[in-house]
Amino acid sequence: MTDIPRRAVSRTAKLAALPLGFAGRTVLGMGKRVTGIASDVISAEIQQRTAEQLFSVLGQLKGGAMKFGQALSVFEAALPEEIAAPYRQALTKLQEAAPPLPAASVHKVLAEQLGPQWRDRFAEFDDSPAAAASIGQVHRAVWRDPSGDTRIVAVKIQYPGAGEALLADLKQLSRLGGMFRAIQPGLDVKPLLAELRERITEELDYELEAESQRAFAAAYADDPEIFIPEVVSAAPRVLVTEWVEGTPLAEIIREGSEEQRDQAGRLMATLHLSAPPRAGLLHADPHPGNFRLLPDGRLGVIDFGAVARMPEGTPEPIGRLAGLALRGEAEAVVAGLREEGFVSQSEEIDAQAVLDFVRPMLDPVAEEEFRFTRAWLRAEATRLASPRSPAYQLSRHLNLPPSYLLIHRVTLGSIGVLCQLEAKAPYQAILERWLPGFAPTS
Repeated sequence: MTDIPRRAVSRTAKLAALPLGFAGRTVLGMGKRVTGIASDVISAEIQQRTAEQLFSVLGQLKGGAMKFGQALSVFEAALPEEIAAPYRQALTKLQEAAPPLPAASVHKVLAEQLGPQWRDRFAEFDDSPAAAASIGQVHRAVWRDPSGDTRIVAVKIQYPGAGEALLADLKQLSRLGGMFRAIQPGLDVKPLLAELRERITEELDYELEAESQRAFAAAYADDPEIFIPEVVSAAPRVLVTEWVEGTPLAEIIREGSEEQRDQAGRLMATLHLSAPPRAGLLHADPHPGNFRLLPDGRLGVIDFGAVARMPEGTPEPIGRLAGLALRGEAEAVVAGLREEGFVSQSEEIDAQAVLDFVRPMLDPVAEEEFRFTRAWLRAEATRLASPRSPAYQLSRHLNLPPSYLLIHRVTLGSIGVLCQLEAKAPYQAILERWLPGFAPTS
């Protein structure tokens, strides 16, 4: 048995064990209810034990499990503090690190992708990875141009068998919906997993990623706030780009100053909103491992494997409907939502109730400045996810059109990171500049 199948069997076994552990904890909870222990105490205990096992297993895995863990980790701020706090460090590790690929395997991939004389392209190559993620790892090296000039580069190398591992892991994880509902009632992971499956092919193609990165780099060339590293060389499973020196956002979340947090949050919002009109693309993987705060204050972006192609920019109705909601124009909001497919044309719905549902989500852009916090996100998550909440009842009558699914997911992910940063910034002004149709006042 080769190393890759052995690792795959081990990974599958770990994932398969998760539902069994969850079932045992559920039975334990039922038994304790019979003995008269309060249900909220039991629920909290099951939540904590489930979270402990889930995050522990995800933290050991590459492939789809780690890709999913990275996607989930940006929503950490929405989890109850007593559950999130013990595992925040493990979740953050998912954003920055994974067990490294052996040097011999790295050299084999480089020889296959860059040719048997691959070492001639580098003046130096560090066999120890500088970072590792779900489908590949990054090495620091010194690239030698044909002219003899050298520069420091990041060499991203895809794990052998990464595609097969992603598909296998995501298939296993799709069976764990009950566990995630135990941790955060109302959290539906199936759409997230379906979207991740759809994007696997694109993320495995490093030449396609290079094309996206070049488009971003051209759009943000000489930008005073956003830095996109240059693509140096690309092959299907190896990508060489300019090295980015800076402080990872995960580190800023852990121990950054208020000034750094606010700066990072403002620049992340600027990138998210400005990329569609400037580059015709949306950066679709907003977890902290993909961003650095540079010494000169710019935001460095280092991963373009997941992007959405938006040649016409951000859809105008998003900004227009947000402005209408802020101005309290309930009937106009409902009419716009019907037109875009969020509300059925035939269903009767209370316009004021819809406005009451939407309006709290827009608090961050209702004033000139706003500070995102974990407490704010948890309150919103509770309002939207509790079956007894009017917002939850109303949400059952709303639909998310397929054309808005990715925009919605990226926006939620970005908000999750802003709440981890607890960043204060003039988000209203950023929307006014970059979001078509947005006008907060009449």
